[in-house]
Amino acid sequence: MWVNTLFLWSIYSTFFTPLEFGFFRGLPEQLQQLECAQLIFLIDVILQFFVAYRDAHTYKMVYDRKCITLRYLKGSFALDILGCFPWDVIYKMTGRMEIVRYFMWIRLYRARKIVKFFQKMEKDIRINYLFTRIVKLITVELYCTHIAACIFYYLATTIPPAQEGYTWIGSLSLGDYKYINFREIDFMRRYITSLYFSIVTMATVGYGDIHAVNMREMVFIMIYISFDMILSAYLIGNMTALIVKGSQTERFRDKMTDLIKYMNRNQLGKEIRAQIKSHLRLQYESSYAKNSMLEDIPIAVRSKVSQTLYMDVVRKVPLFKGCTEEFLNQLVIKLNEEFFVPGEVILEQGHVVDQIYIVCHGFLEEVFIAKMGLEEQITELVPYNVFGDVAVLCNIPQPYTVRVSEVCQLLRIDKQSLNSILQLYFKDSRQILSNLLKGKETDIRIKQLESDITYLIAKQERELILAVNNAAYHGDLHHLKGLINAGADPNKSDYDGRTALVCRLI
Repeated sequence: MWVNTLFLWSIYSTFFTPLEFGFFRGLPEQLQQLECAQLIFLIDVILQFFVAYRDAHTYKMVYDRKCITLRYLKGSFALDILGCFPWDVIYKMTGRMEIVRYFMWIRLYRARKIVKFFQKMEKDIRINYLFTRIVKLITVELYCTHIAACIFYYLATTIPPAQEGYTWIGSLSLGDYKYINFREIDFMRRYITSLYFSIVTMATVGYGDIHAVNMREMVFIMIYISFDMILSAYLIGNMTALIVKGSQTERFRDKMTDLIKYMNRNQLGKEIRAQIKSHLRLQYESSYAKNSMLEDIPIAVRSKVSQTLYMDVVRKVPLFKGCTEEFLNQLVIKLNEEFFVPGEVILEQGHVVDQIYIVCHGFLEEVFIAKMGLEEQITELVPYNVFGDVAVLCNIPQPYTVRVSEVCQLLRIDKQSLNSILQLYFKDSRQILSNLLKGKETDIRIKQLESDITYLIAKQERELILAVNNAAYHGDLHHLKGLINAGADPNKSDYDGRTALVCRLI
C-alpha cells in the first residue's frame, strides 16, 4: 500500500516540478498545500533506514541495520533529502533568488520509482508486454515534451514585460488572437500553447506559425532538436525490437511463459516451481554467460578459455593437490559453470550422484537428515571446496544433502568425463583418492569409508599392473611408455608374481 501511494506521489512530483519551475515564480496561496506532499517523501527517507534489501552479489536479503544504513547513506540519501526541501518557501525567504529555484529539479530523481514500476510491469507475464512497452515509450515522449514546454515558457518569462514582444509567445499571433501581456492569460491556454510549440518542434513539422525569436530561445531549440534526434533513435529502436522480439526482457517473458505451461501441464509442486522461476530470474537479472555462447568457437580455443577462467580455481582445490599439470589441463576443459540461488538443493542425501561440484563463489551447507527428519549441519562449503566427490569416487549414495546458502557459482564435471581422464592419469587417480581420505579424516561418517577407498586404490594398482604386463607381452612399446609416464611401475608383479619383463620373455 505504501509503495503504491509513493508511486502515485512520484508521478505528481515528476510532472509538477517542471510546471512549478516554468510557470510559477513562487506558488500561489491556493497551491501552497501541495508542498505537504514533501512530507510523504520525507517519511519515506526515514523508512529507508529500516527496509531490508537484496544483495546484488549474494542474492540474499540483508536485515542488518548497520548495512542498510550505510548502503542508503552511500546511495540516494543525499538526493532524496534535498528533494524534500521546501524550495518554494526557501525561494521566498531568500528574497526570491532565482538560483534557489534551480534546486527543485533535484526532485526529478524520484522518476526512478516510475522507471522501476515499468521494469516490474515488463517482467510480469500477466501483463501484455507490447502494451507495457508502448505505454512506456509514449510516457517517455510526452514527458520530454512536457519538460521542454515548461522550459520554453520559462525562457519567455526571463525577458522583462516591456520587451515581451521579443519572446516566442509574446510575439505569437494565432488567427485574430494575439498573446499580448501573455502573463495575464489563463494558465491552461499558456500551457497548451507551450506544449504545442514543444511537440511541433520535436516533430520538426515547421508550420511557421510559432518559432524562436531571441538568441536564448534559438540556442535552446538547437539543443532540444539535437536531443530529439537521440530520443527518436531510442523510440524507433525500441519499436523495432518489439516487432522482431529482440529484447532480452521479451525473451525472458517468453521462456517463463513456456515454463509455466510446462509446469501446469505436468502439475509440478509449488517448491519445484519456485526453484525453476528463481533460477530463470537469476539468469535474467545477473545476465551471466552460458556455456552455449562458446559452442561456435573451435574446441582448441574453448580449451584455452576454460584454462584461463578455471585453472587458478582448480589449483587451489584440496582434492587435486599434488596432481600433475597435464591432468589439471584436461580437467578444466570438461568443467561447466552453473549458478544457483539460495534455498536450492543441489544434491540430496541417499541419491545416486554422477556429478562433482567445485565451489567457485558463494556459500553452501552440507546437512545430514536423520530418520525423524531432523537436520544436522555437517559443514559449510566455501570457495575451493568440493562436494559430490565421495559419492562419485566411492560409488556410493550421496551421504549428505547439499543446500545453497547464498547465490553461488559452481564448476561441475560429470562422472563419465572424470573417469575417462582418470583412466589416462593413474598416478593422479591415486593422488585424488589419497587426498579424498585426508580431506575427510575429521568426518566420522566418511572415515568409515577408509577401507573402501583403500580397496579402490589397491584395485587401481592391480589393474595398472595388468595393463603394463599386457602391453609388455604384446610388445606395445608406445602404450607401455605411456603407462610408465602415467605413473606405472614395471617392476611390480601381478597376482601370479609376473613382472613386465617376465611377460615379455614368455
